[in-house]
Amino acid sequence: MQGFLDILVGFANWFWGIPILILIGGGGAYISLRLGFIQIRKFPYLCSQTFGKMFAKTGEGEVSPFSAACAALASSIGASNIVGVPVAIAMGGPGSIFWMWVLAILGCATKYAEIALGIKYREKNEDGEWAGGPFYYLRALGGPVGKFLGAFYAFGLMIELIPSLATQGLSATSQFAVFGVSQTVVGIIIAAIVTIVCIGGITRIAKVMDLMVPIMAVVYLLGALVIIGANIGNLIPSLASIFIYAFTPHAAIGGFAGSTIALALRWGAARGVYSNEAGFGTAPAAHCTASVDHPIRQAAWGVFEVVVDTLIVCTVTALCVLTSGVWINGTYESGALGQAAFNSVFGSAGDYFVAICVFMFVMSTIIVCVFYGQRQAEFLFGVKFGKAWRFVYIIFMVIATLGFDLTFMYQLTDFFLAIIIIPNMIGVIMMAGQVKELQDEYYNTPGKFYLADVAAKQAKK
Repeated sequence: MQGFLDILVGFANWFWGIPILILIGGGGAYISLRLGFIQIRKFPYLCSQTFGKMFAKTGEGEVSPFSAACAALASSIGASNIVGVPVAIAMGGPGSIFWMWVLAILGCATKYAEIALGIKYREKNEDGEWAGGPFYYLRALGGPVGKFLGAFYAFGLMIELIPSLATQGLSATSQFAVFGVSQTVVGIIIAAIVTIVCIGGITRIAKVMDLMVPIMAVVYLLGALVIIGANIGNLIPSLASIFIYAFTPHAAIGGFAGSTIALALRWGAARGVYSNEAGFGTAPAAHCTASVDHPIRQAAWGVFEVVVDTLIVCTVTALCVLTSGVWINGTYESGALGQAAFNSVFGSAGDYFVAICVFMFVMSTIIVCVFYGQRQAEFLFGVKFGKAWRFVYIIFMVIATLGFDLTFMYQLTDFFLAIIIIPNMIGVIMMAGQVKELQDEYYNTPGKFYLADVAAKQAKK
């Protein structure tokens, strides 16, 4: 048994190096080219359809496009936005943030394509609710291959979420050590909250995320901006170091051991992939519940998510660490650098602030990911089984607080993530032409969609 587990961990460690860069980075570059770099070319319009239209409903669905985006965003904004970014800096230096940005820009196109395909191939389940995701659009590839890839993805994600949510639960409960509260007690409380929210279905989840996601993001960003403001004199040098050390090695300095270009690329790319989940195929499950009139209109929210999650939240975390100088201090472990940056300004209150932020980030992730897991089980075994499967995740979250090996759980999560990313990215790359057709229809149909929006804007002038 141990030998088999070692093989899984070995594969995961290998995959999250060069292969992930090729698959996610190369795949994102191909999709971007195929779509004419829509995330850059039409960025102002995409912003007007997302930031500018938070609560509009334009078609069939259970929730507003913004609510669906909040649910998807809740999954990607997690503890790693506070903990993972400093690790990338500690291992790859400031230059890693540049490569995080590059992967995020390419990931905008990937997530955009995933959501467009998800809406195109969504279906109503036995309860009359819209359901969709990779398991539906991969199946649309046709033949035995399409059916196999769809089922393989659904089963892989259904299982992956067990160790993933167990580690998320452990991350949330461990934050309350600063308050002196038992992890198991907090775990039971979290399980109760998650159960109450999730049994209400996507409508209740969306209502909770509508409130929770904006509040937690704004609270964290305001706190982080105080750190940056207190070290404003270091802002320009910190930004310059991000660009300089993306292309040149960084020598050892203080407690920082130094890094190479390869390390900056490897750690920055990994953070870019993990932070926004582009290529994971998870976001469409939430977006497919949206009330929207065209797949491309909802796809715009994929760009919104990557911008908020990686280009805003992760960047602000990075600047806290860089401007405060804690990354070269040598006193702190890499995972604690974010907390150290807050402590440098807020003192011991920084511990409580970070603990609360991490708890909120993780709670939102758990709630939405339980819904994702339910959808995978539903696709494979039916609606009733999917509803029952939710409780498997909740039970394991509580069990994890009793003493799981966190490192091994993360490695197991990495393995299962690898086996779902592979079929999803293969499918999205193969179906990029279909996304291009949807895009052309959306932007070129007279009197509808994009052209109608442009005409309406001109009429207001």
